[in-house]
Amino acid sequence: MRPVVGSAIATGFVLLVSQSGAAAGADQGAQLAATCASCHRLDGHDRGIPPIIGLGEERLTSALLAYRASQSPSHIMHAIALSLSDEEIASVARYVAARETNPP
Repeated sequence: MRPVVGSAIATGFVLLVSQSGAAAGADQGAQLAATCASCHRLDGHDRGIPPIIGLGEERLTSALLAYRASQSPSHIMHAIALSLSDEEIASVARYVAARETNPP
């Protein structure tokens, strides 16, 4: 009986984690973009740091990959991009690219 209970608990845990992971995936781009917003204004206004609003998903993805590979010079962006997985880069690029240049 104990192996059955253990298997049921393990299966429930796996299902819970996978469901919470799916929900987290939907918000992942927004959460990551909040980090971007600490330097890059997401309302499109410039603070002396290059704007990212208005850039396409492909451009944002290639920029982050270039920073991660040290192909673009920026110690800060290199460190940030190194901390992101390919999935996270795609998620934040998709989220930022979908934002309007001048939100209401």
